[in-house]
Amino acid sequence: MEHLIVFTRYPEPGQTKTRLIPALGIEGAAKLHRQMTEKAIATVDKLQELRPISTEIKFTGTTLSQMQDWLGSDLCYNPQVGGNLGERMSEAFQSAFNRKYRSVVMIGSDCPAITSHILSQAFQLLQQFDIVLGPATDGGYYLIGLSRFIPEIFEGVNWGTELVWKQTISICHHLNIAVANLTILTDIDRPEDLEKLTDPISEII
Repeated sequence: MEHLIVFTRYPEPGQTKTRLIPALGIEGAAKLHRQMTEKAIATVDKLQELRPISTEIKFTGTTLSQMQDWLGSDLCYNPQVGGNLGERMSEAFQSAFNRKYRSVVMIGSDCPAITSHILSQAFQLLQQFDIVLGPATDGGYYLIGLSRFIPEIFEGVNWGTELVWKQTISICHHLNIAVANLTILTDIDRPEDLEKLTDPISEII
């Protein structure tokens, strides 16, 4: 079966989207994160109308009960485990493959432009490729999908920098792994990214 992981953080003011605080304020940055996460969940719901997948919310920054109060108790929640971003992503994929899922896709909540069609395309490509990446305009990626667990792609990467996608591609080439890339989209991480927002999310700014 196919499995989709949404990697997110509880929208605690002052603890989330901190690079956007100068432009939006503490409450505004948290509200934007909240709305983008809710949009990501809605996109996943649309995907489930297209293909049978299981979903999981990997969260940090709060308790299970607070996540359920926010997004509902009908979703599957598990806390993120590990130190840096790479370690936490690696653990999430390993855990999913240990549960015998055939292919696993992970997204964050920073890319409101992602669609159910793009998510479906990622799963489709995993029938032919070991890795699928959704490159972001800031040099990172908004999506990563694996058809098997490959821990090396989460090691030696400068997380949070413009080198993430390039370094991941380099690791894949070194391992002789063919990578499929999706369309380039924009993550909303910095004040200059805000102009890329579309309604209704942009109404909060």
